[in-house]
Amino acid sequence: MIVRMNQLFGGNFSLFPFSLLLFTFALQSCGHLEKEINLDLPEYQPQYVVECYLEPGQPFSLLLSKSAPYFETFPSDLLGYVDKILVDSAEVTITHNGQDFVLANGLFLNPLTSKLYNYSNAELVPEDFGNDFSLKITTPDGKSITATTRLLPVVPIDSIVVEFDEEKDTLARCLTYISDDPNTVDFYRRMIHQNSLDSIPHQDFTTNDDYVDDKKIVFGTGYDFTEGDTIYNTIFHIDRAYFDFWESTFNAIISNGNPFGQPSSIISNLGGDAGAIGIFTGLSYDRVMTVVTK
Repeated sequence: MIVRMNQLFGGNFSLFPFSLLLFTFALQSCGHLEKEINLDLPEYQPQYVVECYLEPGQPFSLLLSKSAPYFETFPSDLLGYVDKILVDSAEVTITHNGQDFVLANGLFLNPLTSKLYNYSNAELVPEDFGNDFSLKITTPDGKSITATTRLLPVVPIDSIVVEFDEEKDTLARCLTYISDDPNTVDFYRRMIHQNSLDSIPHQDFTTNDDYVDDKKIVFGTGYDFTEGDTIYNTIFHIDRAYFDFWESTFNAIISNGNPFGQPSSIISNLGGDAGAIGIFTGLSYDRVMTVVTK
């Protein structure tokens, strides 16, 4: 059963010599005394952080906060910590087609996404793919944050195919087909949830269409589902700014705690003299719910 929910919203070589070298070095190192090293880290300067996703048919909502030091002690009082990093008393305006939408300061919870915002306007984001949306924020200390974005049309899901493993017929995979326009450069975010949209995504990644040859893109899974499971397939049509932001954020997350990883900076589409990081973008997506049956 399928229910559609269209919403805008190298060569061979031996490792033995190298391994032996590392082992020998490790044995020699054991004989050395441990030595503590004190690092004089510069004082961290918090940055403004903006997240604003425009979903047609949903209220204008924005989260404005400040970043926190990486080595700061993890807070025991989460509500107090949230209150500490949220930025109040800013002037936030989104302009579209000559109309200004002023976002009021407060605490707003979207019951559909369970996301929290501290600036919102009850007016609904219009379904307009031809005109820009502009953001202007004046921070409490008089700094400016600006950005411009545009909604992209939905790329619909053509079909969903559920296939059971020939050897283990109790397990199934899910194939998601979409059509890609060869004349445009497109970016996508693919998410798949199992049984509930509130669950941790089974898959969540972004991709471009550089590899597409036959106008068709197929997203697949492993044989991870059983009969009766509900699969939520979501395809977001995103712009280059959001693609770069999401990729850089993901790279920053996986580099945390890795002593051999390269530091990764967040790529933002924000301007102004506040030096803010974050994203201002539109979200257009198609979602299909599938119940796994034989």
